[in-house]
Amino acid sequence: MANIKIAIVDDHQIVRDGIKILIEDEPGFEISFEAENGEQATNLSLEHKPDLIVMDITMPKMNGIEATEQIKKEQPDVKVLALTMLSEDQHIKKMIKAGASGYILKSSGKEELIKAINTIMDGKHYFSDDATQAILQELVQPTVSKNREPDEINITERELEVLKLIVNEFTNQEIADQLYVSVRTVDAHRRNLLQKTGAKNTAGLVKYAIKNKLFDNNNNG
Repeated sequence: MANIKIAIVDDHQIVRDGIKILIEDEPGFEISFEAENGEQATNLSLEHKPDLIVMDITMPKMNGIEATEQIKKEQPDVKVLALTMLSEDQHIKKMIKAGASGYILKSSGKEELIKAINTIMDGKHYFSDDATQAILQELVQPTVSKNREPDEINITERELEVLKLIVNEFTNQEIADQLYVSVRTVDAHRRNLLQKTGAKNTAGLVKYAIKNKLFDNNNNG
C-alpha cells in the first residue's frame, strides 16, 4: 500500500519542524512538501498532489481558510487537517465550512496527530475535544435571544443568588463559600446563566442584571 503523502503548512518554521519530527518516522507516512503560507500551499499542492495537508489557520499572504477553499475546489480529494489554537474557535467553523475534515490543537502530542491523520484518511472527521468544547459553547449561545426578559427565561432562585454575587464582584470561590456549595456547582450555575441570558461573559451577565433591574431594591444586601 502506498504511503500517505502529507504536506505541512504553517508560517512558523519551528512548528513545521515539530510536526515533521512527529510524523516522518511513522510507518506509512511521507512528507510531501512544506509551505509557509496559503498561497505557497495552493501552488505546491497542484504540483505535488498530497493526500492530506496539515494546515495552520492564521498565515500571511493567504490564510488557511482561503487556501483550504481553493485547494478543495481544485483537488476535492485532498484532505485537510486544521491546526488551531483555542483562541481561534471563531475561525474553526469557517475552516470546516471551507472543507477541512477536522482540527487539532497546536498543543496536541504525537498520538493525537497520528490518530487524526488516520481517522481523516479513513474518510471520517476528527475533532480535538478541547477545541470542540469551545465551539459548542459558541454554538449554543446564538440560540438564545440577546434581549430575553427575565420572566421569559426561567432563572432559578439559586441562579439569581449566584448572579447577585457575580454583580457584587464575588469570585467563584467566594460564591461557593457564601452558598456552601462547590466551585464546580457555581461554575455550572454561571454557565446556565450565560446560556439563558445570551451573555458571552461575566461582564455581559452584569450588564444583563443592570439592564433588567434585577437587584435594584437590594443591590447592596
